Amino acid sequence: MNRGQWATDAEDPAPANAAGPPGDGGAADALTVGAEEEYLLVDPVTRAVSPEAGKVVAAASAELGDLVTTEITRYQVEVRTDPHTSLADFAAQIRSLRSAVSRAAADNGLAVVSSGTPVLEHPLPPPVTDGRRYARSVARFGALDDEQSVCACHLHVAMPDLDTALKVSNHIRCWLPVVVALSANSPFWQGRDTRYASWRTMTWARWPAAGPPPHFASRAHFEDLVADLIDSETVLDRGGLYWDIRPSHHVPTLEIRAADAAATTEDLVLLAAVVRALVAMALTDVAAGVQPARPDAETLRSACWRAARDGLTGRGLDLGSRRLTPMTALVDRLLAHIRPALERHGDLHTVTAGWKRLRALGNGAVRQRTAGRRSPVDAVDHLIREF
Repeated sequence: MNRGQWATDAEDPAPANAAGPPGDGGAADALTVGAEEEYLLVDPVTRAVSPEAGKVVAAASAELGDLVTTEITRYQVEVRTDPHTSLADFAAQIRSLRSAVSRAAADNGLAVVSSGTPVLEHPLPPPVTDGRRYARSVARFGALDDEQSVCACHLHVAMPDLDTALKVSNHIRCWLPVVVALSANSPFWQGRDTRYASWRTMTWARWPAAGPPPHFASRAHFEDLVADLIDSETVLDRGGLYWDIRPSHHVPTLEIRAADAAATTEDLVLLAAVVRALVAMALTDVAAGVQPARPDAETLRSACWRAARDGLTGRGLDLGSRRLTPMTALVDRLLAHIRPALERHGDLHTVTAGWKRLRALGNGAVRQRTAGRRSPVDAVDHLIREF
């Protein structure tokens, strides 16, 4: 993604790709979308996670440069895409990144999976990657870091400025439970079925600044809250804001962080199209002066918990009626809401086909459970094949 910072004064302008509200559907109107993906390395014989990320990243960086890096544990590899207006180009880069990491892992006798959590039992605490910031995190947060061998997919959509990003966050936060359910891909933890579709969501919920973000009354409200969190040592810095939606601290984007790592490229492309369309619809509403829905914090949190537990196969909390509703119906409602933006970006066919596929085969959590009915080891083999 573009490495520029937020525009805070005239000497730091927003980059050219920080598109505003979409217009009549031309290429110049398309919002850019990019992703950060986290993968797990596994031993293809034992199927356990392997702490060799340093070696794999070093090998992959010969081809990918700074698009590949390490993460907090030595089990994890992170990749990031460029910003894309074309979903086809986005998908092509994801496939290229995954292929390069897979080759680097194979050269080191390893395999790669994309799952929100490791499937099999692994040592706790996990081996932590060297680095001052990781060491500070472990020193301050203790056992919270013991379960950070979890993997997410962070989607970035370009924003013209921080004020707009905060307004868009206010509009899309009510859709977070549906995003959690669509992307759920972490049913196993320490070799057993957790009975959750997204156990990663539950591990992140323990952090002091995590889960659904607040409704921000203004930029000053946001800045005051962030300053309080940093001054009180609740977070290390702006990078420690682990809300499911946040203005990125290093690029001019809104970062949607609610999703588990996607098992397949197809899963990720569907999610990216949905998130970009959500942001596009929010931009339209912001420009029109439409006020966002404001579910109270506890109701929204409980809806995200329900989505993490049931995924697509159960019921979710309808934040309007406060009634339990089949999650598939809530997904259909989301897709109806974003249809104008999907059409504008040329993504309607991709999303329609992707949703049909998930309805037939299940999301990542369902597919992991199906593969691992006899043994969780089989779920790892399934994830290797899907990657």
